[in-house]
Amino acid sequence: MHPLRTPMKGSMDPARHRLTMLILAAVSYVVVTAVFVEFERPGLGLGHLFYVPIVLVALTSGPSLGAAAAGLAAVLYNTGIVVNPHLPSTLEVEQTLIRLTTFVAIGTLIGAFAHRNRTLVSELSRLANRDSITGLPNTRVFQTAIERRLALGGPFALLVGDIDELRHINQESREEGDDALRRLADRLIAAKRPDDEVARVGADEFAVLAALDGRDARSLAVTTESQLRHAGEQVTFGWATYPQDGENALALYRAADERLYARKMARGLRHGAQDDVPVALPA
Repeated sequence: MHPLRTPMKGSMDPARHRLTMLILAAVSYVVVTAVFVEFERPGLGLGHLFYVPIVLVALTSGPSLGAAAAGLAAVLYNTGIVVNPHLPSTLEVEQTLIRLTTFVAIGTLIGAFAHRNRTLVSELSRLANRDSITGLPNTRVFQTAIERRLALGGPFALLVGDIDELRHINQESREEGDDALRRLADRLIAAKRPDDEVARVGADEFAVLAALDGRDARSLAVTTESQLRHAGEQVTFGWATYPQDGENALALYRAADERLYARKMARGLRHGAQDDVPVALPA
């Protein structure tokens, strides 16, 4: 599969989802209180509906707000008992404490579970966007980055770098091959400018998005290559410029990859370690 492909559409914005849930919780408080005051009778049990707003708030926030939502529900429950003419208006202390404890326990437990679940989802999302070996953004994130630059419409350079003879390093030791990938990732991060974006987009390929700032893409590629060689990293770069070399991500990547391949051939090097032995693929 080609490294650059059309990204999938995302789901609802989390902030909007939380706001929607909180609005539903507020509406639920009003509706449940009104129903309780109007229709509750001894033994009917409509007060259990107060669990609905408690759960909505707890799922949206966490244990603290879940407990606070439970406290509010307990207050509204007691208010309904006083206001509803069909219910005994006396508030038993033991019943009130049991009700408050139950509400708070539910709000706290669900809130804690929801908070833990969001933390796990956030971590999984972060890992899904990162290469497991180098920690760099992966192809999925890089696709989004290049699409964002295309939408802005300004000129930029795409550099595609390939580690020279990584297959030989992997033949000696898989660990040494992984170390070589990590070293190059660290060098690229250290060398990049504030607006540059770096990602791992293949078994032994890295990509850089960079503003040209008066330089052409070729000079930027050669300069970066030279800096890495001085640091002991043997890397060959190809390049492409938007919009001269293509008007979409696929065209730009192909142009950069063709230049990379031509330069590899000119140096007597093979392009693509995956043609020889397996290497660690990006996450």
